Amino acid sequence: MAKKLDLRVKRTHKMIVEAFVHLVEQKGYEHITVQEIADEAMINRATFYAHFKDKQDLYDFIFRNAVEAFASVLDPDQIVQGNRLKVKQIEIVLTNIYKRIQENRKFFLTIMDGSANEMLRKQIEEILDEKYAHIFNRLKITENDIEVPMDFILEYMTSIFVGTLHWWITSDTQMPADHLAKLVVKLVGNGHLTILGIEIEH
Repeated sequence: MAKKLDLRVKRTHKMIVEAFVHLVEQKGYEHITVQEIADEAMINRATFYAHFKDKQDLYDFIFRNAVEAFASVLDPDQIVQGNRLKVKQIEIVLTNIYKRIQENRKFFLTIMDGSANEMLRKQIEEILDEKYAHIFNRLKITENDIEVPMDFILEYMTSIFVGTLHWWITSDTQMPADHLAKLVVKLVGNGHLTILGIEIEH
């Protein structure tokens, strides 16, 4: 029974999310109401409120899901071996993330304003910290006898990722996802991680 209920909840969530994304792309987040979301999802308002407190709660749910999906592909076991970074694997992972974002470009454009951008940065940083801190700490990174703080590295890597992503979806560039992934890996890998004592596996 619980399984049936779970499926129903998932299906309703999916309908609400799709309706919301569609409306956000059409009218922008600010201009849509819960009633419109319910109408678009072909449910009544009571059903909407049974799942989400309000529009912001729905937005946060989508945001969390996006970040969790991102976290799952950033699994250190896949891309780190001892002191070595598997660059090819990172490129594949990034390409997949970028493709996903490109498929929902309009939606990301709408939500990638200042506050969402900052939220995204913070959450990605937390994920990197949680998943990679033990790797970076083990390296005890020093550059010309100055120890490089862990949070400095995380902030730096997150900034590159979020900054280049923002450029990619807001500019008129025709750069394909795999090119962007290569470029970001080159920027971070060749120039910076090698300095920090991390071996790059080409």
